[in-house]
Amino acid sequence: MKIKEIKQEFVAELKGHPTTKKLTFVEGVAMLVGTNIGIGILSIAHTAKHAGFLPLFFWLIVGGILSTITMLYIAEATLRTKQHLQLTGLSVKYIGPIAKILMFISVAVTAIGALTAYEKASGRIINEIFHIPEMWGSIIFFIPASAVLWLGLKAIGRGEKQVIGIMFAILVVLIISTFFKSKVDFSHALEMHWNWIAIIPIFNTVVFVYSSQYIVPEMARGFSHKPQMLPKAVILGNFITFLMLSLVPLSAIVLDGLENISGVVTISWGKAIGEWAFMIANLFALFAILTSYWGLGGMFITNIADQINKDADNNLNVRFFILLAVVIPPLLLVLFNLVDTIDDALYWPGVVGGIILSFFPILILANSRKHGDLPAAWKVPDFLTSWAVKGTIVFVYLAATLLSIAAKYGVLEKIIG
Repeated sequence: MKIKEIKQEFVAELKGHPTTKKLTFVEGVAMLVGTNIGIGILSIAHTAKHAGFLPLFFWLIVGGILSTITMLYIAEATLRTKQHLQLTGLSVKYIGPIAKILMFISVAVTAIGALTAYEKASGRIINEIFHIPEMWGSIIFFIPASAVLWLGLKAIGRGEKQVIGIMFAILVVLIISTFFKSKVDFSHALEMHWNWIAIIPIFNTVVFVYSSQYIVPEMARGFSHKPQMLPKAVILGNFITFLMLSLVPLSAIVLDGLENISGVVTISWGKAIGEWAFMIANLFALFAILTSYWGLGGMFITNIADQINKDADNNLNVRFFILLAVVIPPLLLVLFNLVDTIDDALYWPGVVGGIILSFFPILILANSRKHGDLPAAWKVPDFLTSWAVKGTIVFVYLAATLLSIAAKYGVLEKIIG
């Protein structure tokens, strides 16, 4: 691309020009993977520290399958809707006004909790690499992360496509290097602690990691020129997510053992491989956080715009003030030390998401088939919309979420102890 064309496209991006909002298939997949592969991939190994890799692997399979199905429900409903609505808009259209409020609360809790975790983790990683105070590390991360959010959907998709490629390259190098280390012990992967207080809450972290239900309508907006690409991008994106979420904790655990896993896994994993690996592992971590920040942040901006019925794509003033409402509160929570740990920041997004996502996608799909504006360009296969599948989704999400709350507040321990 020539410099003149790049300049014209950049200016069009700032103006929200409609020709720059189309996503390619690779950009759509990268957008979903980038949203999923954020703080979750860095912290999920730590959630298994007191349970073992096998319970984590089990929840990754269950969560991956169920979340993919609910994403496909939302994909079909989106394709049946003439307007480009986010989940809050789809909820009010197909369920009712109360549903819109509940869905927006879920989106807000997920986004604020996630962005807070990203800011906190980035400060810790930059501190480990450059020995800069964590507060300044969070601020340094905040500048490029929020700048890309202001540029809009196409910039997010293109930025994530480039960064995801670098992340894959780094991940392959780290995993290969892990298995060449003499101290690799695969028995660590089989180590189990039958501690239900530790096993059950893993599901909520998995729910958070697979939280891309919120971004499916945003992807649909970018695929409006080729809507048939949406379900394919969802399936491929979640499969890639599953592979990465499995391989990273597995590599760290077989190399260093459960007891040595750090809150941000790349810190302990990189050190166990070697000094050079420590640097690129934490570079991977920063990229992972950055792509997820863009995905969830962009989704939250669009949801707020839908909630207040404003155009955040073509009105730069509106987008700027919504951007401030999205990115400033998480930064302040970190700078004023109002969140103790990354796990604390991620807990409630997983809980609230588990409750809402257990039944909202089912209702949205059912009512979109009755009252949708358009014939769908793609339809969820019938076996995935059976009552058995729907019942399994509701039961697993609600049961795991309620048991996780019981575990956090000591109720489960009293029941089973």
